[in-house]
Amino acid sequence: MSLQHQNLAAGRWQQLSFAEQMANAGSEVSRALNWKAKNNEDRVQSAFARALELLDLTAGDPRHLTRIREILRLRKCLADYFAGDNQHASTEASWRKYFDAFAYLARKNK
Repeated sequence: MSLQHQNLAAGRWQQLSFAEQMANAGSEVSRALNWKAKNNEDRVQSAFARALELLDLTAGDPRHLTRIREILRLRKCLADYFAGDNQHASTEASWRKYFDAFAYLARKNK
């Protein structure tokens, strides 16, 4: 599978703070949620795949070794919500609330 965020994977991602990385992943999750509400499964899956890619880049960032469990758990719960049976009972509102906090923090720290 080819990378959608090639320039980020090439090193630019490591220049962003953790909050900025999570806010960017949250933007893709938000897109997936918006497409889910419009019943456009192809676009849901595309946005979801981009979100996973960004979370993988975040998990691979050596600065975040102490957060790796949270990042991987988040990835698992997102996969459960978008591609699984939603065993964790996640909701659109809970995903928005989770990622909005990072967007707020990233903007506040600019």
